[in-house]
Formats: sequence, structure tokens, C-alpha cells
Amino acid sequence: MFSTKKLSLAVLAAGSIIALAASSALAESHARIVRLSVVEGSVQVDRNAGNGYEKAFMNLPLTQGTVLATEADSRAEVELEDGSTLRLTPKTTVEFSELALSDAGGRISTITLKAGQVYVNYGARQKSDEFTLIFGQQKVRPDEAAHFRLDLEDATAEIAVFKGDLKVDGPAGVAELSKNKSATFDLADDNKFTIAKNVEEDPYDEWDKQQVKYHEQYAKNGSYNDSPYGYGVSDMNYYGSYSNVPGYGNLWQPYFASSAWNPFMDGAWVNYPGFGYTFVSAYPWGWMPYYYGSWVNVPGYGWGWLPGGYNNWNTVPRVTNPPNRTAAPVPPARGTGTVLVGRGFTGSNGLESSRVLVRPGSVSYGVPRGVADLNKVSHQVHQNGFATIRTTPPSRSSSGWYGPGSPAHVGSMSSGGGHVTSGGGGHVSSGGGGGHAPGR
Repeated sequence: MFSTKKLSLAVLAAGSIIALAASSALAESHARIVRLSVVEGSVQVDRNAGNGYEKAFMNLPLTQGTVLATEADSRAEVELEDGSTLRLTPKTTVEFSELALSDAGGRISTITLKAGQVYVNYGARQKSDEFTLIFGQQKVRPDEAAHFRLDLEDATAEIAVFKGDLKVDGPAGVAELSKNKSATFDLADDNKFTIAKNVEEDPYDEWDKQQVKYHEQYAKNGSYNDSPYGYGVSDMNYYGSYSNVPGYGNLWQPYFASSAWNPFMDGAWVNYPGFGYTFVSAYPWGWMPYYYGSWVNVPGYGWGWLPGGYNNWNTVPRVTNPPNRTAAPVPPARGTGTVLVGRGFTGSNGLESSRVLVRPGSVSYGVPRGVADLNKVSHQVHQNGFATIRTTPPSRSSSGWYGPGSPAHVGSMSSGGGHVTSGGGGHVSSGGGGGHAPGR
């Protein structure tokens, strides 16, 4: 905590120089960074930094060579820049074999499924983009938008198409699949395959559908969005809103912000070889506002995010007009280990309880996706001091997961699907922290 604005601005300037240098190095390398957008349960990541497997957490940047693995009690989602998603069910391992830019500017994404099950919702926004999913000796390369599921267990693989057309190229030839068709591959028998004119249901289909519905609904619901990127947009539209602030223009602010809250209270500094430390936010909406544009503190309004700066990747968030006694984000001066900030990621996936307590300053920390109309909840918090959101679990699936702490307990993906209880006569002072109410 710094006592003078002059000192804060000096620290801010130093941090900006570091961020600019790292951003420039990244831009020149043709490297790409994608977002680990959902972490439910125990997910491990090998960031290709020489540390082996580490605990993964939401909003972690993923680069080429990263290996992501879900354990028996976990699931994960990864967002690409165009909003395409890759979802991992339990006991799944994938490698991001290639995340690069071609000389023509196209995004080259090659992902290898080593074991388990993935759902892919590919957007195909640019013709110059190349997306390849590899399993065994087979390569799946959608040319147009497609939504499909791929299972790999031992020497058997099955691919099911929900939307679009696919070609699977392998040693036994090309398998051409269209909507509502599937193919089974015997990887131990010359990669022979058979095609079926139907798609069998899977226990995790409903979870995948809920996530697709969430993205489709909230990617379009924002009142203002000029971002050329699709990743992180859905979460920003669900967890916050834009306001036109005189003298600043359109600023985005998360719901449940307070005068005492600042954007750098909870998260971690993560070291990436060649680029140094990068700030990773613990908030479920905390992707785009930390790597593009800048945070602005407006008297009487608080902290808001000013869009823009999409040509540079900010490893250190940019800050404008920080208030007195507020330290600008500064990366660790030495070391390579991950450094937690504030509460870290204790409540970042929203699975620890069937109820989530929200109040001024909580900024949706620990609130799952799509469980309530957070705009309405925000008004209730403003009037009553706090509110409790009950996360309603989806129907029981054959996976057997149910109850607090299980990935099935994430709530409905429809807006307003959760139950909200307003605070009674009690008042919570501005700046009170958020957190989870005790489970039932």
C-alpha cells in the first residue's frame, strides 16, 4: 500500500514498461494464447515450463505445448480467440500441440486428444484459420462451423456430430460425417471405421448443451462490444454491464463492485518462460479486462474497464488514474513460482456450496455461470445489502455426480434459473468481501 499518488504513478509507469516489453515480444513471436475458461474439480496443467503438472485454475493462459488433464472428479473448458470452445470431461488429457499464427494471419490450432472425451464447438470465423483435432493417426479438420463429440478409450475411438460436416482423415481413408451421424474407429485394427446414421446420447451431453446455450445467449446480450475477440465476451455480458461515463465513454463494470474494491485484489502471478510474470484474475469474468484495454478509476463511479488496445497483450494490467493509497499491480521482482494474491482461487469455480452469498465488493467471486439474472440481483444487493443465490443443480445424470462439491452442482444455464434470497433488515457496508454461505 502506497501513501502518495506520486509513488503509485511511479510504480505504475514501471509496470507499464514491463507490460509493453512483454506484449511486444509476444506479438513478434506469432505465438497465441487461449483461455482456460472453466475449471471444475481437480484439473492439472503442464505449461511446458519445466515444472511438470501443476494445479490449474480459471483464466490461466494456455500456450503451445501445454498439456491439460482432468481427474475423475473434474471438467474443464478452453476458449479460443474466436469464441470456439473445447470441453473436457473427467479423465481426459489433451495437448495443445500447435497454437500459432500463419504468415497470412490465420490462426493455426492443433490439439491432440491423448485419452478421454472432448466436446468441440468450432466457429470457423475466418477462412484462413486452420483447426485440427488429432486422435491416434486420425485427423479431424472442420472447414465450416461444427459441433461434435470425440471419445478415445484404449484403442477405440468414437466421433459423433451434432452440427455441421466433418472429414476424418486416417490410414484407412476419409470418413465423411454430417449432422446426427457417428463413426467408430478401431485403432488396433488398421484404423478401420464404421459409420452409423445416428448419435447415441452420452451422460455429459447435457452439460455440453448448457455451456453452448450460455455462450450463445450471453455473447449477444452485451450492450456494447467492439472486441475483435470472442473469448471472455459471454462472461463479461453475464457478470457485468457497460455504462456511458461522461469524459470516459463506455466503461464496463462487474456487478457487485464497491468503492473499496479494486480489480487486483484476488488472483495470482504466473511465470511464463520468455515473457515473465502474467497476472491471472480469480474472477469468473476476469479475462479480457486484464489483457486488453485498461482499468480506470472514476471518482463517484469506482473502477471500470475501458475497452481497446487489442493489438497488444498486457501481461501486467494497465491502469489509469489510480486513487491514492491504491497500489498498481506489480509483478514479483524475482523467482519463477506462482504467487497467489488475496483469496487466490478458493471460490473461483462456484462448486463448494449450494448457496453463494453476494454483497458489495464480491464482484461475483465464486458465482457459477447462468444461475440467476445478476442484473436483478445487483439491484437487490444495492437495496438490501446482500443476497443469497441458490445454485440449482441440473437433473441427475448417469454419471452419478450430484450434491455440493460435485461438478454436476453448477446450476441451470438459463438466465434467472437460480433462486435468489434478498438480505433482510441487515446492512452490509460498502466494500465488504464476498464469499460462500455455508452449504445446506
